[in-house]
Amino acid sequence: MASFDILGNIALVKFPEKTTAKEKKRFALEILERQKSVSTVVEKAERFKGRLRTIKTRHLAGDKTKEVLYKENGCEFRFNIETCYFSSRLSSERLEIAKQCKKGENVLVMFGGVAPFAIVIAKHGKAERIVSVELGRECNKYAIENVKRNRIKNVEIVQGDVKKKINGKEKFERIVMARPNLKESFLPWAFKASKKGTIIYYYGFYNEDDKDEMIELIDSEARKAKKKVKILRMKRAGDIAPYKYRYRCDFKVLN
Repeated sequence: MASFDILGNIALVKFPEKTTAKEKKRFALEILERQKSVSTVVEKAERFKGRLRTIKTRHLAGDKTKEVLYKENGCEFRFNIETCYFSSRLSSERLEIAKQCKKGENVLVMFGGVAPFAIVIAKHGKAERIVSVELGRECNKYAIENVKRNRIKNVEIVQGDVKKKINGKEKFERIVMARPNLKESFLPWAFKASKKGTIIYYYGFYNEDDKDEMIELIDSEARKAKKKVKILRMKRAGDIAPYKYRYRCDFKVLN
């Protein structure tokens, strides 16, 4: 059975294998008829790939565009569906974290994308400054536009590899690590930017039976960085495949 995500004006559909072109077209037209906010329907032609987690799509119906105008949590985001990784399923996550950010705090968002976490935190939290670091040049272009679009003043967009941009000189009270599905943890660089009392929100992808490996990984990386941590919470933050989920672990750096 086909499934789809709606990102503003675009519906992104994933079809089972052996679905015919005629069946795809019929399904796409049904979406246009039922979802009045959707003006373009595309098929997900391949899985997310590479460090930037980009995809290829195939146009099925409606306007021929790959640019999205998406709204959530009172914010607007424009981006290209193929060149910028974006998960609408993290909408509630972004708001939940934003509401935990306290007055005067500096917040680091690693893997910042088109700045959804940074902008929602600026809009609904009390942080003094939010730094959003993203590798992709295309995503950063949209991130700058989105900061202006939402009239945000306290978000700084940084383009580049977090391994090179985090030098350990600046420390943050909160660090958001909404990692794409990558093998590398990037925790050594988060610890480098942390100090006593820093709260880190770490995302990982695991089968339900293996989710404890996430805490073991955090503990292992903390020991290597000569840091002590306290696990505050672990929660399921969305599903990505049958029996495989995105988990979020909140932990505090104690030294």
